[in-house]
Amino acid sequence: MKTKTYVITGSASGIGRALLNRIAEDNIVFAGYRNQEHEKTLKEISSNIYPFYIDYTRPETIKYAADYILSKCTKVDTLINIAGCVVAGPVENIEMDEIKRQFDVNVFGHLELSRKLLDILNDGKIINISSMASFGIFPFISPYCASKRCLDMFFNSLLIENKKNIQVVSIKPGVIATPLWGKSIQENSKYFDNCKDYVDEMRYLISNAQKNETRGLSVEKVVDVILKADRARHPKLSYTVGFDAFIASIISKLPQSFINNLIKFGLKYRMKK
Repeated sequence: MKTKTYVITGSASGIGRALLNRIAEDNIVFAGYRNQEHEKTLKEISSNIYPFYIDYTRPETIKYAADYILSKCTKVDTLINIAGCVVAGPVENIEMDEIKRQFDVNVFGHLELSRKLLDILNDGKIINISSMASFGIFPFISPYCASKRCLDMFFNSLLIENKKNIQVVSIKPGVIATPLWGKSIQENSKYFDNCKDYVDEMRYLISNAQKNETRGLSVEKVVDVILKADRARHPKLSYTVGFDAFIASIISKLPQSFINNLIKFGLKYRMKK
């Protein structure tokens, strides 16, 4: 099998870490991390891994990361954008700076890094880890939903417009068991703890996130789909992972008023359970 060169963001845990474990032995992998403590552990996985620091809330680190990758190689076969975060809470309460952070991490950072690497992605692939949230608005995580839809829209335009024969794939998982759920509870605690008009809803949101961290599909299911898309000569534009993601894709085609009523009913039903 031909040795390939990958760039993976969000590689320190969850889907990214599982993917690294699968491909690093036989390929060159530039592995992005945000927490400085992960550099050593990433290097220990394989000598084929080149860790790089990147924090999408700090634009200068995107330039440094791209410069580092460009200094080390002349060709990237596949760029896999995994890094992400979840901003949650009622729309009326979320600070605008937090909404902007959501888009910096889930959209603009990926777009900026991808653009800086386009010259060495000729005839290559960009695989984005989107979400079933891209199909519609789920209550109290609207910044996350909007960011994933925006991610898909920007990169689909890139697919249509680019003249470098770069293929773009969107992978939309449903509920996956990753540390992202626990992190989202910590990062959004100020909204969960200070929503006097939404106490029951926030309690349910926290409980659901805690359950999802362990009851979701294995990250290996997402890795399987990533590798399937990467190996395909003509990959699909979009892949769903999990039955819930498939159902979300079907529901998204219904009239918006019907979807809204369905979501309201579903939320009330689940909160009573």
